[in-house]
Amino acid sequence: MGQTTSITLEATDNSSWLDEFIDVYQRLNKDNLALLTRIYHFNVVFEDPLHRVTGRSALTEYFEHMYANVTSIEFDITDRFVSGNKAALYWTMTYQHSRLNGGCPIRVLGHSRLEMMDKKVIAHRDYFDLGQLLYEHIPLYGTTVRWLKKKASQ
Repeated sequence: MGQTTSITLEATDNSSWLDEFIDVYQRLNKDNLALLTRIYHFNVVFEDPLHRVTGRSALTEYFEHMYANVTSIEFDITDRFVSGNKAALYWTMTYQHSRLNGGCPIRVLGHSRLEMMDKKVIAHRDYFDLGQLLYEHIPLYGTTVRWLKKKASQ
């Protein structure tokens, strides 16, 4: 007879760091970027389709530039998964930018992969459609991008 191997996975709720992360993001705006020190490790690596930023100071500067023309931003967390020191968040971001989409709200679906060290995020990678975020909302250029996306899906 064959030998049976049994693996027991211990269920632990180690998600307080993720709760803190979500809480900060849902309150974050250009006037309270100091909150980033509560959730990001000093040596954080942050990546999205536009940038790769290393270090909490550089990340704070990135957010300062990003929020400069944003009149409002909201994150609706639609799902979350936690496994030890790693997590995935699925979200809908709604933002308004003075020079995009006539200043009207823009919705972007995306998700984030997070890794924690010392109860702070050490690695953060965002995944989203850059066209949905930006390109589709630039006058003239946006029309071309939307047309290309439509043609590609036929």
